[in-house]
Amino acid sequence: MTETAAPRLFDRALLAARRGRARARPRPGADFLLARAVDDLDDRLLPVLRRFPRAVDLGLAAGAAAVAIRRSGKADEVLTAALDPGAGADLVVDEEALPFSPESLDLVVSMLSLQFVDDLPGTLVQIRRALRPDGLFLAALLGGDTLRELREALADAEIEQTGGLGPRVIPFVGVRDLGGLLQRAGFALPVTDSDRFTVRYASMFDLVADLRAMGATNPLVDRTRRPTSRRLFLRAAEIYAERFADADGRLRATFEIVSASGWAPHESQQKPAKPGSATMSLAAALNARPRPDDV
Repeated sequence: MTETAAPRLFDRALLAARRGRARARPRPGADFLLARAVDDLDDRLLPVLRRFPRAVDLGLAAGAAAVAIRRSGKADEVLTAALDPGAGADLVVDEEALPFSPESLDLVVSMLSLQFVDDLPGTLVQIRRALRPDGLFLAALLGGDTLRELREALADAEIEQTGGLGPRVIPFVGVRDLGGLLQRAGFALPVTDSDRFTVRYASMFDLVADLRAMGATNPLVDRTRRPTSRRLFLRAAEIYAERFADADGRLRATFEIVSASGWAPHESQQKPAKPGSATMSLAAALNARPRPDDV
């Protein structure tokens, strides 16, 4: 039986090129998403009571997480692995074809990158195989609520002006789906959660400028190759302001960061209880709770 290749969704060369341009022309404050993800990484590393001999910061935004890992003092060696050859990373790596030997890493971290891989299940399997037993994987991906206002405004403006809708929205993974993918990839003790927050802008064009500075504009292979007309953008800006402005005129932009963690299986890890091993039934446990009169 032959395996079916994952459909090609993203222009990976374009992603690397845009990331390089964004790095060459930084926009002050436009890295707030990555900064928030790295702050959360600090919190996730804090309670981990072990050291990792070899850690890798993997992905388009590799570098910031490596700084956080070194700052934590919990890794002996920290490598950066990025798709963009101009990023100054230790390794030039495509997340869909990882070069690491089985059981050669102890910690893999990826910040705001894995939402841009064509075969996320396959990439997770490769990361799992690269981890030594009891190795840790920590990731942050953009979730499905990200930029819902901008997507709605652009879609309605495009339908209104052209009668159709071009491919603009990348497929996002949900919290529950990501947990299931971690389990399928063989991770133990998978945990996922979501952080939704709102950023406010003076105009839709300020938001778009931030996205360009992140290198995060439309990377789909099937994207429309014609430049988007100024008239469409102006109409989208009108719709955005009509629907998503606060009382002071500033516009809301929703972002969602989905975080994930999982461990390479090891015999020392906590195991779920076997079905039927409980010594008390649920009914008995409920009946054993004190009544209000007993308190």
